[in-house]
Amino acid sequence: MSLRDAIDNFYERLVQDAIDATREDSDTADYLADVMCVALNRLPPRYYRHPIDMLFYLGDDELKGMKEKSLAAVKTARDFVRDHQR
Repeated sequence: MSLRDAIDNFYERLVQDAIDATREDSDTADYLADVMCVALNRLPPRYYRHPIDMLFYLGDDELKGMKEKSLAAVKTARDFVRDHQR
């Protein structure tokens, strides 16, 4: 097992949740993958090894703020990807 397999970015889950919450019938898998990449590039990484540790050490206000930032990043990313399609 490589070290890379033992570490995750908490924002990946939050961005995925925000994408799921804003999903539209016309969204393709390629479009959503691009949205996720753009959104994640606009957010700071928050790495962790064990999800329970991340949730234990995050305060409610901090988690709420991270969710709000994720949703805003996804909305901005949707517009960006839509405006820059090939």
